[in-house]
Amino acid sequence: MQTIKPIIGITMGDAAGVGPEIILKSFEHNLVHESSRAFVIGDASILERAKGFTGSTKSINRISHPSEAKFERETIDCLDLNLLSEDLPVGQVSPEAGNAAFQYLAKAISLANAKEIDAICTAPLNKEALQKGGHMYPGHTEILAELTGTKDFSMMLSAPNLKVIHVTTHVGIIDAINMITPERVLHVIQLAHDTLTKAGIENPKIAVCGINPHAGENGLFGYGEEEEKVIPAVEKAKAAGIDVQGPLPADTLFFRTVRGDFDIVVAMYHDQGHAPVKVLGLEAGVNITVGLPIIRTSVDHGTAFDIAGTGKADEKSLVEALRQAVELAPKK
Repeated sequence: MQTIKPIIGITMGDAAGVGPEIILKSFEHNLVHESSRAFVIGDASILERAKGFTGSTKSINRISHPSEAKFERETIDCLDLNLLSEDLPVGQVSPEAGNAAFQYLAKAISLANAKEIDAICTAPLNKEALQKGGHMYPGHTEILAELTGTKDFSMMLSAPNLKVIHVTTHVGIIDAINMITPERVLHVIQLAHDTLTKAGIENPKIAVCGINPHAGENGLFGYGEEEEKVIPAVEKAKAAGIDVQGPLPADTLFFRTVRGDFDIVVAMYHDQGHAPVKVLGLEAGVNITVGLPIIRTSVDHGTAFDIAGTGKADEKSLVEALRQAVELAPKK
């Protein structure tokens, strides 16, 4: 039986950034057409403008519902919300673009909740513009959680030879340490195990970072955070049959994981997990929100206002995000 290609909704993100350009460039890749039925949720006029930045010759097909999409190689279907003027300044923080980025995502979530698309793939938004546009969220992940009614979720970053899942993300370091609890750490370990198992990795090997340097080194660093917050979770996960080790020193753990010792790392806070992935290359990383009732993948880079409008932005992360959206989408 032939598998039906999944329908992927690509949100434009912040239209003043590189999102429109990397979307146009992505549709030049055979992978996008051969593995999925992808269309854009955004502003068609902005895509038309971005053709001048990238040299794309694709025609833009304005649609009002996914059922109207053509899914043809020389056409890019755009569910046109018509929120922005085509003279929107490029490379600048804009409340209008921030609001539009939110509306694109809200529309995608509505379609996914209604099973009219199989997965969402997001181009980057700008947090300052988002909040100036009236939407007080730290980023995509928190919007997705609220609009799907999800309370327990986590951010997973995926790059070649390295997957990282986070206990906390977009909060300050002091707040992050306060938010780390044995219950939260255990839940993220379970999310890591379940996600990789569904992806076909039997009995995945999971490593858990310490909070302090050298994972506290038996109380030498910190105030017993590992003993209070991490060790009880690891012990419960082991008792449940999960192959997990930790807390381990973060300064060597990521090297060991890239070497092949582990399948995924549980990071305690944003920079602990993000920095090693981004060292491997911004074009290689993909952001996946784990724990949602819908599939969402994203580029792991920002709006790159400094090069927006130049056509220089690299689309490889978006192509990889699309590929992983296809892999994770329900099979039909």
